[in-house]
Amino acid sequence: MNLREVILDILLEWEEGQTYSHILLQRVLQKYDYLEGREKAFIKRVTQGTIERKIQIDYILNLFSGVPVRKMKKVIRNLLRSSVYQLLFLDGVPDSAVVNEAVKLANKRKFGSLKGYVNGVLRQIARAKDSLEWPDAKKEPVKYLSVCYSMPEYLVEQFLKWYGDETESILAAFLESKAVTIRFSERLRTEEIGDLEQTWRESGVVVLEHPYDAKARTLEKIDGVASLAGFREGAFVVQDTSSMMVCRCAGLLPGMTVIDLCAAPGGKTMHAADLVGETGSVKAFDVSWQKVSKIEENLERMGYRNVTLEESDGTCFRAELVESADVVIADVPCSGLGVIGRKQDIKYRIDENALQEIVTLQKAILTNAWQYVKKGGVLMYSTCTMNPEENEQMVTWLEEQFDLQREDITEFLPVPLQPSVVNGTLQMKPGIHDCDGFFVARLRRM
Repeated sequence: MNLREVILDILLEWEEGQTYSHILLQRVLQKYDYLEGREKAFIKRVTQGTIERKIQIDYILNLFSGVPVRKMKKVIRNLLRSSVYQLLFLDGVPDSAVVNEAVKLANKRKFGSLKGYVNGVLRQIARAKDSLEWPDAKKEPVKYLSVCYSMPEYLVEQFLKWYGDETESILAAFLESKAVTIRFSERLRTEEIGDLEQTWRESGVVVLEHPYDAKARTLEKIDGVASLAGFREGAFVVQDTSSMMVCRCAGLLPGMTVIDLCAAPGGKTMHAADLVGETGSVKAFDVSWQKVSKIEENLERMGYRNVTLEESDGTCFRAELVESADVVIADVPCSGLGVIGRKQDIKYRIDENALQEIVTLQKAILTNAWQYVKKGGVLMYSTCTMNPEENEQMVTWLEEQFDLQREDITEFLPVPLQPSVVNGTLQMKPGIHDCDGFFVARLRRM
């Protein structure tokens, strides 16, 4: 099996724009499940890295190629992209091997006449990779940030408008490798957590406590969470600490009734189920059964019996839910700009029209969501984005349109996050905070 050819085929299909890269990768890794772990890791690393660094790689190719990237044959373009990624970002692969394998693959895919071109471009880049010239940060700040951090110029301009001097730190954080964060079940005793941690460490896993939540751990050097002790028994769930802040700030107590309106993939649903206990209940909804079924799998594994699941479109009003919940969680669909580091496709699919459409959708859902809150109850509003129009401005809109009033969430937050609260709400930012980009607000129904 030629692993680089597998990568090339994934990139060619991804470039068609019909399927997200993580879905393509999942299909391929399932198809070639017999491959060794290191081979699967190579396919995943080079595919994701090539997509993540595409803008930077194309800039480099245009410096050394007489043919602009946009005019290259699709096979050659994607073959060169994946090869440049290996030259620049994979230390364990000799440059000569990268070049030779690219030439062989070009020939195999019926582009023998371009072998010399592929060889020449890659050898030039290999020789010059330690002395590449980037756009001038002072003269062309947008182009500099776009190229060096592989972010479309439109989004660079938006981040600069929203976050100014913090922008470069945020963009740099998107490109950093992401550790896995898990949350232990509230049902586990301290000694049970300690036993699991010891077992993981003995198997080579690096286990680190997280400063934002006592139940959170960051895991490194793992092949997959499903192989960890305690997974099948429902001892923990994968969840970023930013997402954990929603239920923490909701002030959930045993016996409460909770509605999670846009629940997939289910992290907050399960956190709520943990906190309200057997005397409480959680109703979780999402727009498709495909999304709901993913929550169901985790609920069965975790052993929760106080959650009901239902396929339901949040934009459709449900009269039977009016004033039925102590807390409604509205983690609405969003532009996802806070999780670009985990989902590389997002940055290539977002434009001004998409941002406007998502705001309209959010307002349609929230127009229903606030009515499901009991008088005196709480609406928790959250997104995994960093667009103020979807976040701070949406909270202001909620207060102006409905009988809701924001409440300061500072007291519910861990000490390291408290200074970042602005007007009672929290915008978490990669590179500034030790988590994904995420927004949390708490509103009381008056």
